[in-house]
Amino acid sequence: MSDPSLNPRPLASSWRWMLGAAAAYNLMVGVPGLFAPGAEVSGRVVALLVSCFGVVYALVAWQPLRLAPALWAGVIGKIGVVALMVPEVLAGRAVPGTGAILAGDALFTLAFLAFLLGPARHAA
Repeated sequence: MSDPSLNPRPLASSWRWMLGAAAAYNLMVGVPGLFAPGAEVSGRVVALLVSCFGVVYALVAWQPLRLAPALWAGVIGKIGVVALMVPEVLAGRAVPGTGAILAGDALFTLAFLAFLLGPARHAA
């Protein structure tokens, strides 16, 4: 008999697509920063962390209900990044395009919360 904890529970495919999109989003934002010519070490560290969160989201997309609690780190991280960077965007001190990235982070935060407080909570 197989271990039921290893089998993903049924879940609407739209949640898996959202989580996969979050993974792709983070990887598209993070990976180029790792190889950006002239990037400082601090910028590369940020790019590495963003990329690593992309890997986490990909794992959650693979087994959403089992690995859902890992999304709380994403919620906290994305809220923190938005809170820290919005003043910089509003003051005109952020790199062009930062506002669009923050909007994506805010949308994924809402989607993560909807998942965590909906299907993931009911499955627990």
